[in-house]
This record gives sequence, C-alpha cells and structure tokens, in this order.
Amino acid sequence: MRLFLLSVFLIAFVSSSFGQLADSVKIQTGTASFYGKRFHQRMTSSGEIFHMDSLTAAHKYLPFNTWVKVTRVDTKDSVWVRVNDRLPKTSRRIIDISRGAAKELHMIEKGIAQVSIHVATIEDMNRLYRHFDGEPPGTIRVRIYEKPISVARPQPTWSWEVGRVRFTN
Repeated sequence: MRLFLLSVFLIAFVSSSFGQLADSVKIQTGTASFYGKRFHQRMTSSGEIFHMDSLTAAHKYLPFNTWVKVTRVDTKDSVWVRVNDRLPKTSRRIIDISRGAAKELHMIEKGIAQVSIHVATIEDMNRLYRHFDGEPPGTIRVRIYEKPISVARPQPTWSWEVGRVRFTN
C-alpha cells in the first residue's frame, strides 16, 4: 500500500516537472564592464540622459529598449537591464552596464566580469531574429523558435477502498 502511494506521488511529481519553460534564453557570453561618474548626466546614443545608478546598459548591436538579464558566470548574480546606449564597434566587451547594475552584480571593485546575456522569452528571441533578419552580428546567438504544441491531457482518475474508507481524486 505504501509503495503504491509512493509511486502515485512520484508519477504526479515527475509529470508536473516536464514542460516547464526556462526563465530566460541565452544570447551571448563574454566580458562586461561598467561605467558611471564620467558619463553621469550625459546624453546616451538613444537620446536619454544617463544616470549611473539606473539599471541600463550599452551594447554594440541590440536594439534600444531591449531588456536583457546579465548574469555573472562565476557567482550567478544577475540583474535585468535595459539597453539605451551603444558600445564602440571596436570594444572587446560585449556589454557595459551602469554603476547601479554593477552593484547588483558585485563587480564594482574588479570593474569587469565574465557574464552571459539572456532575453526574457522566446518571443523576445524571435523579435531579435527578425530584427537582425536571421543574421545576428558579432557573437550574438539568436535563432527562431516555434511555439510547442500543447496537447490537453485528460486527468487520470483513481479510486480505491480500504475497509470502509473510499479514496478518490
């Protein structure tokens, strides 16, 4: 009886964990740095005024207003930033983040860190794929994703009796 209940629980647990989507989709990995006081209150490439304590970033190619999650490879610290500025095409960095974002990633002392950049959803990935016409520049990895087919599965029903007690779902 205990073995049966345990197996029912395990089947329910395992089947519920399949099909979960990742919280983000990786598009790039490389070195990040941050910028702050020198550019504080100056105009960015998008026309906005840069505030060093905001959660923004400069990227070579990503469209302005793209939200990306920047994750440190070594510590797994992460922060969501909005692209509102451009890096020089000759930069060896993949992203420059604001001082506020660098604080979140605990990289103020070193100034640089190895990071990965993610977009939030498959729809964001598809939008970038269309933006770059399927030919992303540099080391950006974008590809088209199809939405998975979702098939409704009927819920199994079960019932058994132990003495005078009846168990059902």
